[in-house]
Amino acid sequence: MAQDTDSYFDRRRLKRRLTFWRLAAIAAVAALAIVAFGQFDSLDRGDHVAIFDVDGIIVDDPRRDALLNDLAEDPDAKALIVRINSPGGTVVGGESLYLTLRDVAKKKPVVAVLRELATSAGYMAAISADHIVARQSTITGSIGVLLQSTDVTELLSKIGVKPEVIKSSPLKAQPNPMEKFSPEAREATEAVVKDMYEMFVSMVSLRRNFDGARTRELADGRIFTGRQAVINGLVDVLGGVEEARVWLESDKGVAKSLPLRRVALKKERDRLRDILEDVVGKTVFSERLRLDGLISLWHPEIK
Repeated sequence: MAQDTDSYFDRRRLKRRLTFWRLAAIAAVAALAIVAFGQFDSLDRGDHVAIFDVDGIIVDDPRRDALLNDLAEDPDAKALIVRINSPGGTVVGGESLYLTLRDVAKKKPVVAVLRELATSAGYMAAISADHIVARQSTITGSIGVLLQSTDVTELLSKIGVKPEVIKSSPLKAQPNPMEKFSPEAREATEAVVKDMYEMFVSMVSLRRNFDGARTRELADGRIFTGRQAVINGLVDVLGGVEEARVWLESDKGVAKSLPLRRVALKKERDRLRDILEDVVGKTVFSERLRLDGLISLWHPEIK
């Protein structure tokens, strides 16, 4: 019986020791976390050059604009480098990003670094910068606007389907795949596209210091390599982030010794989109299929 009692108290003592060491271990981990957080927090303070990436299809994004507006007010961020790799996007998306970056540029220098692709709305975003850098093989330009639709009326008639459309006026919901594109509707739609094109042209003229004739010569929808873009004045210099920093130091007094700090949005994923991508693949479920209305987008013809 005495042996059982001793064993019981031994187990109790062992249990208390284990509890003590567990608590000590937790306290040590917490202390290390606090120290590490303090170190990283101190790293987050101080002068730096911010880097923001614009990737993929450009759409209107209030969260992105809010992040850039906060950056504009950050006294520690002495300049902003915008790295662009985008075929374009919606006209509204390009315009809103352009205007937001212009607001940032009122507070601190902004440099655009064009990567593989910076066309259409991607180039619209680039001209918001005070200085544009591109690689020799960057594809850029494609200054213009388009609205795409499809006439499926003949296909429907072949399979015995006749769409019925009731609307308030002839130009309502035009262009419409379910109806023939009337001359009046085409004229009205072309007027909208031309108006948005004029907006884009005026942006390029203003930011690149071109006269109207020179801008229209370059704004015929064609693409340019980085080398061609420099020759034509669409881009300032060839290079990358390093050349952007050289310009910041020589023209704006922002020292190259300042650390670079990337700013980015936390991604909000669409669960349904994730499932569809898993089932049919990202190539089939393209971002371009989600674009509606007027777009400023370059994409090679796929046959």
